[in-house]
Amino acid sequence: MKHDRSGRAQGKSFVSAQQVAARAGVSRSAVSRTFTNGASVSPATRKRVLEAAEELGYHVNHLARGLIRDSSNIVSLVVADINTPYQAKMIEALTRRLQAADKVAMIINSSGENATVEAALRQTLHYRADATIVLSGQPAASLIETCLSNGQHVILVNRDDPVPGPQTIVVTNRTAARQAFDMLYRAGCRRLAVIASTVGSASLSAREKAFVEAAKDASVDVNVTRLGPTAYQSGVEAARLVLSKSERPDGIFCVTDLLACGFLDAARNEFGLKVPDEICVIGFDDIEQASWSSYELTTFRQPVDQIADHVVKLIDHPTQVTEVQEPIRFQAQPVWRKSVRPR
Repeated sequence: MKHDRSGRAQGKSFVSAQQVAARAGVSRSAVSRTFTNGASVSPATRKRVLEAAEELGYHVNHLARGLIRDSSNIVSLVVADINTPYQAKMIEALTRRLQAADKVAMIINSSGENATVEAALRQTLHYRADATIVLSGQPAASLIETCLSNGQHVILVNRDDPVPGPQTIVVTNRTAARQAFDMLYRAGCRRLAVIASTVGSASLSAREKAFVEAAKDASVDVNVTRLGPTAYQSGVEAARLVLSKSERPDGIFCVTDLLACGFLDAARNEFGLKVPDEICVIGFDDIEQASWSSYELTTFRQPVDQIADHVVKLIDHPTQVTEVQEPIRFQAQPVWRKSVRPR
């Protein structure tokens, strides 16, 4: 191989294990054993191989090894709304733990067209990803079944697909939403509203439905407003819509913190409402912005770190699932701040 004056290899070809073996004066199998955990190789041979690898810039082709041993250590993350604070927090927690477990994370953005998402997901099959973690309401159940039929370990987070095979992790959305109603009711709120998006994912729908059911049980009417994506601006637009009515609500449950932040800004800046004296607002997720002094949002905290830890445990210790499994549930904990009047 030709080298430039700095000693770096020219061209784009990868250094092979055979080249390392030739430089170190050992066999090709000795190179393989050196880079295989637990394999037998003498200290002297290991030293020569590592020195040769360093000189040549050699890196082990783990993908090729995976094709041989039927394990790639690749884990695909299927996620929508990547730019939202909650999803970014979950991705950060998962990728950090996967890397610590010697896994390679492959992220698929499921916010695009269905055909594009399907093509990207099928790429994980070509690379023989060991597992797929689905963090959103997409993709379609049929694509999940494709992953399962190709031998992938599938883990669903906050989905409710009633199909055999995947392991499912959910947050107690319904319980938390009913708690949100109780918090507003105890604060004296009687004109209630739910602010949701048009996304309609399982977790968001569960929060909306449970809040409405709790209000109905208490003979309290609830106005439900669904606008656009699950984004800050949707919260702003929802506030403009519901607060322009002659009978304004005095208690708001937003199915995410991002919607709540938009709602709060519009309520204060455009309608001059005092929070929590004139209107109380509750969110969900406990994103970083919820604790900012400009919001001090009462919300529900999803245990992101615990969920990420459990996902990695499931990947490290896969089990054969032939029936529809009961989900693994994590509690969403209320976080009291200043957007709701004292209890």
